[in-house]
Amino acid sequence: MAEQRQDKAALISETRRRFEAEYLPDKSDKYDSRDVERLQQDDKWVENYLVWRHDVVDDTLKMIDESFQWRKEYTVNDLTESVLPKWLFENGSLFLHGYDKEGYKLFWFRVKHHTRDPKQQLEKKKLVAFWLEHYAKRDHGKPLTVVFDMAETGISHIDLDFVRFIVNCFTDYYPNFLTKIVIFEMPWIMNAAFKIVKGWLGPDAISMLKFTNKSDVQEYISGEYLPPHMGGTDSFKYSYPPLVDDDFQTPLCENGPITSEDEHESKEEIDADTKETGELNEEQNLNQKKMNSIEQISKSEETDKTEIKPKNAKKALTTFKGPLLHISPAEELYFGSKETGEKKCLIVLTNVTKNIVAFKVRTTAPEKYRVKPSNSSCEPGTSLDIIVSLHGGFAASLQDRFLIMAAEMDQSSGAGVPELTQFWKEVPRTKVMEHRLRCHVVESSKPSSLTLKENTFNIPAKTNEDLHIQLTRLLQINKRLQEQIDRCLWFQQLSVVLSLLSVTVVAFCFYLAYTQRS
Repeated sequence: MAEQRQDKAALISETRRRFEAEYLPDKSDKYDSRDVERLQQDDKWVENYLVWRHDVVDDTLKMIDESFQWRKEYTVNDLTESVLPKWLFENGSLFLHGYDKEGYKLFWFRVKHHTRDPKQQLEKKKLVAFWLEHYAKRDHGKPLTVVFDMAETGISHIDLDFVRFIVNCFTDYYPNFLTKIVIFEMPWIMNAAFKIVKGWLGPDAISMLKFTNKSDVQEYISGEYLPPHMGGTDSFKYSYPPLVDDDFQTPLCENGPITSEDEHESKEEIDADTKETGELNEEQNLNQKKMNSIEQISKSEETDKTEIKPKNAKKALTTFKGPLLHISPAEELYFGSKETGEKKCLIVLTNVTKNIVAFKVRTTAPEKYRVKPSNSSCEPGTSLDIIVSLHGGFAASLQDRFLIMAAEMDQSSGAGVPELTQFWKEVPRTKVMEHRLRCHVVESSKPSSLTLKENTFNIPAKTNEDLHIQLTRLLQINKRLQEQIDRCLWFQQLSVVLSLLSVTVVAFCFYLAYTQRS
């Protein structure tokens, strides 16, 4: 694994070096300087180009050259909602919504809403580029699944030039950005047209084509993200404005649904929190001896989990370093399946500014999750824990997403519920930091021996969940302490070196004095 990473790093370095030496001098005016700068800084972007061209540097450089020229021609970095005609968004032929069964975002092309018009072709192509760039920047280049919904379409809707542009975007301009193309109910009259499309895709991408109908489309997309005419239950209906997003909503709070962000926490909620905390402390005191007796079992179980899924353990400590908040974990919240039973996750926010940072948490599945706190603020230089827990009998799924929104507040602003509510109404969107987290369901065929041992000692299940949260906190604290220890060791080594130098200088001075007297 280490050798593979080294090889990949060497290929990335070679790609950058050769691009700068062989392409940039003669074609700098054909590239957007922002793309050139990103190429030098974003390892993942370069790696995606290499993966898409099978690590052949010559082919990778040609793709980078073509895509960079295309990006400048279509002004991709400057495509915003405001520069494109409003009717393009209102049309509803192209949009992002929902996820496939593997957790990849769905990019819909409702073919029946598309009409061929050479005068509008460039603007429609820019709309495709807008959506792809919008999502690539937002979700850090995570691949898409394209859905061609061809229900109720005929020969009048065929536009091979536009289809070829969409295909080229994935084969030539957005590397490693496509998982599959799901084609729903393609009319038989279009068979000849899609034989041409297969030729454009190339041998590697042909396997990504999935021709489906109402009876088998749910092999790739679950019913909750399929409209009724495709056999699903998704009640979503496209409309504009606003721009279609992930439909993030306010989640359940720890003690029930938040009906309004203006609503204060009731006295009953506060009392419930206090009572729960008291109960937890009492349980921990009563079971202290029992916990000590299973401590070794816990350590053994943790070791087993580390051996089974070392990558998961590593990911839990990753941190997204934003301009306002550092967020840990960086990408995924790990929940257990119904069998493994893990129902809680911890998100740690660290304010890295000199001002108070307001934040709120939203989710695509508000009925499933309780989040505490979901709307609050973080003091300068401090860390704050957010507990995300599954509600009732719900289970986490790969399609679930969380959105953390954060913005700096003036020192004079209050941090109470009314002030936060007013703040979110007035803060400009350009000043809001957004970060998305996806859910990961940990499947395990191995029964949890820790849970079994705890039940043997009659320890409540809630204690096990809280132990997981406390363990995550301890790992975070341990990481910070390790960094402090490393700094102390560095200063200690420096002090030793300086002391040795001082002793050497003094000894040398004594030696000189002695030789002069002699």
